[in-house]
Amino acid sequence: MGFVKEELFHGEKAITLSHGNYRATLLPDCGGNLISFVDTEAGYQFLREPQAEDMEDFKSNPFAYGIPVLFPPNRMEDGRFSFEGKVYRLPINEEARNNHLHGFFYAVPWQVVKTEASPQESFVMIAQQVTESHPAYAYFPHTFTLSMRFSLSDDGLRQDVQVINQGSSPMPCLLGFHTAINAPFATGSTLEDMEFTLTIGDRWEVNDRMLPTGKIQPMSEQEMRIKGEGVSPYFTRLDNHYSAEPVKGKNQMVLTDKRKNVRLVYDAGLQYKHWMIWNRDAVSGFFCPEPQTCMVNTPNLSLPIETTGMIVLGPEETWQETSRIYVEKA
Repeated sequence: MGFVKEELFHGEKAITLSHGNYRATLLPDCGGNLISFVDTEAGYQFLREPQAEDMEDFKSNPFAYGIPVLFPPNRMEDGRFSFEGKVYRLPINEEARNNHLHGFFYAVPWQVVKTEASPQESFVMIAQQVTESHPAYAYFPHTFTLSMRFSLSDDGLRQDVQVINQGSSPMPCLLGFHTAINAPFATGSTLEDMEFTLTIGDRWEVNDRMLPTGKIQPMSEQEMRIKGEGVSPYFTRLDNHYSAEPVKGKNQMVLTDKRKNVRLVYDAGLQYKHWMIWNRDAVSGFFCPEPQTCMVNTPNLSLPIETTGMIVLGPEETWQETSRIYVEKA
């Protein structure tokens, strides 16, 4: 049987989960970020986690560590959009491009709702309960609950996400995750040992503000290998936007360590209709396959919702999805 315990992680309150060889650490006061997932026996460190000397960088740039939640995901043009006749004004936090970036919840405290360990799993559930007194309500005036349940079992890490509209009017549900995957994740492996695939469809063209134009952009031969035989996560610098195109009912990233002959699978779930791929400078040893329910800047696009992935939750409606990260033999 595993355990769940509260402890400190480089001075921050942390919830540590344990089950078998697996360990995971979540920081409830730092955006509810699950910043560590490891296999202690195999020596695998799956997520990029901050070391003690990285904590200042982590707090100023949490998107490069762990699994930060994005609500809404990525960029919103001029920090504005309209929905159901109402104009929403979000803070401009990417001043160089005059965009709002990554939403409201990636750096604020989350409520720990429940923790439990059993022979089957160890889990922690956290939530944001948005009412009129919540800081996000000023920009996104809806009453709703966003909850995340992270659990460890013999099957790896599972993430269950739920959004409940508790208000009397429809609300847009715009969600993504800036998941930072170590590549390599195994001790002794190198960048050259890494190869990945991802169930992408088309690449969306973006302008100089990193906003979709609505046009599809041709992909290079190496880029096409992302959805084919596989390619290095570092074949070029990546900050690209794609539609999702599930294969055999799976919407996932598969990262293969050719030296260890193992695969890390990030099965995001079918309700994430789009992906971003970001690898910073293509040499830092991590990259971010980012599942999103919708396109970047969705409410401002003149495209059908079947294309953008826009989700509208009516009063008392619930949206939910499950993602998993696990290892298998290649």
